Amino acid sequence: MRFKVFKNTVLLFVLVVISCAGKVGSEKTEDTSTALSVTEKNNDKGIVIGANRTEVYLPLLKGKRVGVVANQTSVIFRQKIRKFTMLNYVHIVDSLLERDINIKKVFSPEHGFRGTADAGENVKDGVDVKTQLPIFSLHGKHKKPTAKQLEDLDIMIFDIQDVGVRFYTYISTLHYVMEACAENNVKLLILDRPNPNGNYVDGPTLEKEHSSFLGMHTIPLVHGMTIGEYAKMINGEGWLKNNAKCDITVVEMEHYNHENTYSLPIRPSPNLPNDQSITLYPSLGLFEGTNINAGRGTEFQFQRYGAPFLDASHYTFTYTPQPNFGSKYPKHKDVLCYGEDLSKIKAERRFTLKYVIDAYNNARDKSKVFNTANFTKHAGTEKLQEQIESGMNEEAIRATWKDDLEAFKAIRAKYLIYD
Repeated sequence: MRFKVFKNTVLLFVLVVISCAGKVGSEKTEDTSTALSVTEKNNDKGIVIGANRTEVYLPLLKGKRVGVVANQTSVIFRQKIRKFTMLNYVHIVDSLLERDINIKKVFSPEHGFRGTADAGENVKDGVDVKTQLPIFSLHGKHKKPTAKQLEDLDIMIFDIQDVGVRFYTYISTLHYVMEACAENNVKLLILDRPNPNGNYVDGPTLEKEHSSFLGMHTIPLVHGMTIGEYAKMINGEGWLKNNAKCDITVVEMEHYNHENTYSLPIRPSPNLPNDQSITLYPSLGLFEGTNINAGRGTEFQFQRYGAPFLDASHYTFTYTPQPNFGSKYPKHKDVLCYGEDLSKIKAERRFTLKYVIDAYNNARDKSKVFNTANFTKHAGTEKLQEQIESGMNEEAIRATWKDDLEAFKAIRAKYLIYD
């Protein structure tokens, strides 16, 4: 299914063709700056996301003091989207307020409540202009809600779209929210959403000594779980401080399985603008730990890579990163980069090292490639950089992950909600 998207760096106007959007909606959001073009090949009945199953969770919220962990992806679709219709939805905060749910405050993850901050940028507390609700940032002074912030809450809602990659920080925010709720006797309601990279598990497993906000748990780079499944794993494996257990309720999706091809109707963060970028993100995301640009500062984020020090005789594609929406200070700003354009390839739903290996092998000055500490945080291990620098090919490197992947899959199986 194909469609056209006309966009600039501030406003995206979307014409969407969706074959299976589940129970989706008729109210247009006021914020279209994060709209994402989509293609869906789900089952005939269509996926119904957790947020849309209001009949399940509204009774749990009535008469309660509610906090919401949300961003621009936290929406309810109000009627089925048919061919060539506008993508219509309402933010969950607005919807719950309309239903007289007592929302006291909002907590926002990396990129902020409206999803416009740069990757890694500190986000300040504030007030939502539309609702006048206080917003507390979980990607600034605090990454974990404080006891004071939770003292007037009975229940917290977590409703954020993830993309299934360890260094995509929303699962780290989930960990800290669960930990804070457990410590302060606040229930946590998780509205589950599809994982667009949920059909596989791959990549190196994080080593405990390299834990950070880019990876808190000993899981592979691609974990193959939904937010709801991952929350169950955090609880079940005792990963919260002092082996605490969070009182969670997962509102499960209907008609979802891990083999579904699910296209996100809203850009999950500023630099994941379309399906192609989300599919390539597990592989190209490793460039974030190098001095090679991965498309930031262009309209093709995570669909190309390049650097001034890559070999111009090997890479004939060039581009020049410029500041734009989601990337105020891109790597190699205003400098011509040599690299590869992947925006038109048929991207496979799998993780590969071929792009990072090829870039390293074709760098004129190999000492410029790795930003070692940051690459280790993304890879979760020092070994991967050492393996690439030693000349190991992808097949040989993959063989070193095999036992860890099998061990993780056995653990993962205990927490899966969907086939």
